Amino acid sequence: MVKVRTKDLMEKFHLELISGQEGINRPITTSDLSRPGIEMAGYFDHYPAERIQLLGKTEMSFFEQLSEADKRDRMERLCTDLTPGIIISRGFEVPKELIEASEREAVPVMRSTVKTTRLSSNLTNYLEGMLAPTTAIHGVLVDIYGVGVMITGKSGVGKSETALELVKRGHRLVADDCVEIRQESQDTLVGSAPELIQHLLEIRGLGIINVMTLFGAGAVRTYKKVSLVVNLELWDQKKQYDRLGLEDEKMRIIDTDVTKLTVPVRPGRNLAVIIEVAAMNFRLKRMGMNAAEQFSSRLTDVIEDGDHEDL
Repeated sequence: MVKVRTKDLMEKFHLELISGQEGINRPITTSDLSRPGIEMAGYFDHYPAERIQLLGKTEMSFFEQLSEADKRDRMERLCTDLTPGIIISRGFEVPKELIEASEREAVPVMRSTVKTTRLSSNLTNYLEGMLAPTTAIHGVLVDIYGVGVMITGKSGVGKSETALELVKRGHRLVADDCVEIRQESQDTLVGSAPELIQHLLEIRGLGIINVMTLFGAGAVRTYKKVSLVVNLELWDQKKQYDRLGLEDEKMRIIDTDVTKLTVPVRPGRNLAVIIEVAAMNFRLKRMGMNAAEQFSSRLTDVIEDGDHEDL
């Protein structure tokens, strides 16, 4: 499925289309950009034709020094059936050789008034976000004290009800039922809701409610970095649950490991408060304060002191 086309760049960055209109629906498959300086000198052995080609002051000033035959040759070789588009920065005049070649090969040529370095940075950030690996996970994503907490568990365990209680306590809903996650960098996962169910919560017995309508715009947000996973499961008498918090469980999402906590569900447990405290404790751990490790260290000291007294 094509995520980004050349026309999307034109709309996003207000690029002026100069020629090659037939190719504005070409797919963009990589976030990498190419500044074809060495190609302008005639070296096309490793030309990355599948990338957006960005021509700035350096490339254009070198191009002006070429002979008429070389100018035509370079532009014809620059425009291929794989090239999604060529962008001229700084509002430079587009060479007639490029316009002619782009019309023949239907390669969109666009122009921007923005400086080359800034345009390159903006294009790369946009394309990396749009072309990032994505997945969808059944769960609820809530922003709790600035920590993106994804609540998972089997259907009917109480994920949405817990999210509703958290929203009532002043936290913000990101997504219910289906969390779309994209990996923006090696250790950054960003979750959001599908557009169809944005701001909606499904509560058994009540049906679908609109959180933004009920609680206001401050009760929702569009996306949030996923930092912690809390898995709810029905209490199992035979299972040993972590009581100290020394075990560090992880959940693999795409290519990133996220801290995971398993919280058993039974009548009388206030799940919203437990998850709220879990988020605060996670923040403390990131700041270097681990209560479980401090307790374990104190316990070891007491045991060692007791052993010395016995001696």
